[in-house]
Amino acid sequence: MNKTIKKTLSFIIGIIVLGAILIATGPLYIVEEGKQVVITRFGGIATTHTEAGLYIKIPFIDQVTTYPKLVLSLDGDSQRIPTKENQFIIVDTTSRWKITDPAKFYQSFKTLDNAYNKLSDIIDSSTRTVITQNRLSEIVRSSNIINEQNTVANQDQDDETKAIESLVNVNNVNESVTKGRGELCKQMTLEANKLVPEYGIELIDIVPRQIKYSDELTESVYNRMIKERNQVAQAYRSLGEGKKAEWMGRLESDKRTIESEAYRKSEETKGKADAEASRIYTSAYAKDPEFYRFWKSMESYKETLKNTDTTYSTNMDYFKYLYSADGNR
Repeated sequence: MNKTIKKTLSFIIGIIVLGAILIATGPLYIVEEGKQVVITRFGGIATTHTEAGLYIKIPFIDQVTTYPKLVLSLDGDSQRIPTKENQFIIVDTTSRWKITDPAKFYQSFKTLDNAYNKLSDIIDSSTRTVITQNRLSEIVRSSNIINEQNTVANQDQDDETKAIESLVNVNNVNESVTKGRGELCKQMTLEANKLVPEYGIELIDIVPRQIKYSDELTESVYNRMIKERNQVAQAYRSLGEGKKAEWMGRLESDKRTIESEAYRKSEETKGKADAEASRIYTSAYAKDPEFYRFWKSMESYKETLKNTDTTYSTNMDYFKYLYSADGNR
């Protein structure tokens, strides 16, 4: 009886120990939410699991490799790319991607770091391909709203501003956009997606995170901006000189008009005054002719003798009133 009990206890203990060993070696594993796994056996892929749950593996033989199931991001390296106009720009992209086939992904890369390196090369290549085929305005702008706003603004401009716009057509730099940055991003994504499906990857989008001019293009842009501003300044100066000449011409014309009108009025007043004086003189002469002659002679003496230092003879009728008031010598 004791031997039977001992054998039974030994068997139970053995089962417990065996179970403990199995549990310790991990026959069970959990796939968490947002994760997916690849089970490899003797170097080959045995199975994959993309749904969360509890799964069984063969201890010591099956290896579990876990990958994220969520959307991942990848920031690309800055690269110097020429546009269609052969203007070099610095482009820095960011993209979103996810693993759609863990088996293909494992066969292609094994690790995420390897995938990042390969995907970065693909994204850089597709970005360069699309940018080199398009103008700079298509890359940095998404719509023609700037041109539309300028058109509306030009309709509300006064004549002076329109005159300046005619001298310097600054708005020509705003080229019409037919695709825009959004469409180019789609083209980059489509170009890259031609290669990534074989790696078990889906590339969701590629977006330029930063676009800036290269050093030589920056200097060129600055020089062009300076030239344009100088042209605008010269246009304003030219317009100002024209306005100045116009107003000076108006001023001179108004001056001549005012002087002419003043001269006309003065001559008219002088004529009226002379006529009135003549009338008064005539009336005075008619009342006392002798007194009139005496008065006129005195007025004449005041004008002729005031600057005369010496008179050698006064024996003339002109001086007759110097000796008597009635003009008799």
